[in-house]
Amino acid sequence: MSLPSLRRVNFLYTLVQLLYWAAFAAFAGYQTALLLDRGFSSGDAGTFAAIRCLAGIIAQPLLGGWADRHPQVPLKHILRVCLAVSLAVNGVFYCTRPGFFGTAVIFLALGVLELNAYPLLDSMAVQFINAGLNVNYSLGRGLGSFSYAVACVCLGRQSTALGVQTVLLTHMALLVLLMAAVTLYPTAPQAVPSAKEAAEPPHSVWHILKSSRSFTLMLLAVFLGMTAVMPIVSFMVNIVASRGGNETHLGIALFLMGASELPAALLFPHLWRRLGSRGMMVLSVFFMAVKPLLFLLAPSLGCVLLVQPIQMLGYGLFTPASVYYANENVSPADRVRGQAVMMMASNGLGGMTGNLIAGYAIDFGGVNLMLALCAAIGAAGVALARLSVRTAGRQSKDN
Repeated sequence: MSLPSLRRVNFLYTLVQLLYWAAFAAFAGYQTALLLDRGFSSGDAGTFAAIRCLAGIIAQPLLGGWADRHPQVPLKHILRVCLAVSLAVNGVFYCTRPGFFGTAVIFLALGVLELNAYPLLDSMAVQFINAGLNVNYSLGRGLGSFSYAVACVCLGRQSTALGVQTVLLTHMALLVLLMAAVTLYPTAPQAVPSAKEAAEPPHSVWHILKSSRSFTLMLLAVFLGMTAVMPIVSFMVNIVASRGGNETHLGIALFLMGASELPAALLFPHLWRRLGSRGMMVLSVFFMAVKPLLFLLAPSLGCVLLVQPIQMLGYGLFTPASVYYANENVSPADRVRGQAVMMMASNGLGGMTGNLIAGYAIDFGGVNLMLALCAAIGAAGVALARLSVRTAGRQSKDN
């Protein structure tokens, strides 16, 4: 099977990223506002967000492992099925007003279906990179973040004018467009394994963790870093409100956060050549820890908005760095599952734990308590990231 043109792959991959992150903004960026509007508390919102992340934790390695065992099934087909079912679940959520348990089931389903799309999107690019096509992943991901930012501003104005529940309609429309873009995306050629790779079947998650102590330590660091930074996205509405803002200001804050990830995508190739994927991971975890500390010190809404671009050096660098890091530090037989494990530790476990702690911290002691806890957790993540790099260095010398 011949490779498609690089221009076509880059264009369609960027289109898929643009649509996915706009759709992500329409739900994840406004999920707390949606739930508060339906009468739930911040603690309830944190619980639902944690359930959504937990579903991704369980489903991502299972789906990644299945994809590794069935390489003849194109990843885009798996992704398209997930998006179609997600569209139906979103329709139910918009048309009904379920109570606590009904809403929990919906968030569980969306975690399985939509959070799984993230590692699949990454793997769709990595497949072409491993086939020898120089896909510009970091630019596509950066433009995806800019799409998230623009969508947040538009959705902020929409929710102010038409009500926050209408963002679910926009979310569904974007899912339809995303399914169309995924259909047009070219199918990657099935890699022909070497004799060694053919003799090595995909491994379990436990084997991946056990085979590399440095990789496992980095996963723990990423977990703590994301525990520190993810609540800022989920509870930005609370942060903005605590500094005197409204839903329009929420959209501006989310725009500044998302737009700052585009420069990170442009900087990434240069920094990656200088620092390598391990150095990039340490740098990104460090700024994940710094971000909640700066928010804690911000006395006004203007200062909160000024802090937002720090996202560029934290989550903005983490996204491409984690893809390259996982691709370089797991065996070829486990690359799809390796991406899923990285997502499980970061947006999955980190998002779940962070949202759960943050929601109840806000109910108990307010936004500042939440930010202080996040900063302390992030500091522990930085220490583990540095330990991971030192461990990898020792392993290299021993070999």
